[in-house]
Amino acid sequence: MSGAGSPEITVDGSGLNVVIVAGQWHDVITNAMIASAQRTLEASGASHSLVRVAGSFELPVVSKAVLEAGADAVVALGVIIRGGTPHFEFVSDAATSGLTRVSLDTGKPVGFGVLTLDDEQQGLDRAGLPDSKEDKGAEAAIAALETAVTLRAIRG
Repeated sequence: MSGAGSPEITVDGSGLNVVIVAGQWHDVITNAMIASAQRTLEASGASHSLVRVAGSFELPVVSKAVLEAGADAVVALGVIIRGGTPHFEFVSDAATSGLTRVSLDTGKPVGFGVLTLDDEQQGLDRAGLPDSKEDKGAEAAIAALETAVTLRAIRG
């Protein structure tokens, strides 16, 4: 968890409609990532809204629905913390594979901000809080914006 090598990207999101789709688990971490993504989208000039879902497993289906309803991009945010059963692997794989499929099926970007963690501290370190080392909400928003702008340029 270094963040080393991350690019400095400034994106003009004017004219883009971006929806943040976020799970409800681990609200301190998730709410910090939502706030960070919202600040990033506002700074870019993109319009944005927020849709909350039960958890990370539900991110793909709701992300697909908002993209099919006309959103230009999604910022998917969730927190999955490893427990003592294989549930962690199942939910992590479903969220990751599902969001990838949504992006490919719709041809629209999904900024991936699903944290897969061994413990809560790892999430606090990545949540974009004042003491955090990284800001995964902002990174997911920037990825979604940058990809939407690139796709718009390619498609004319």
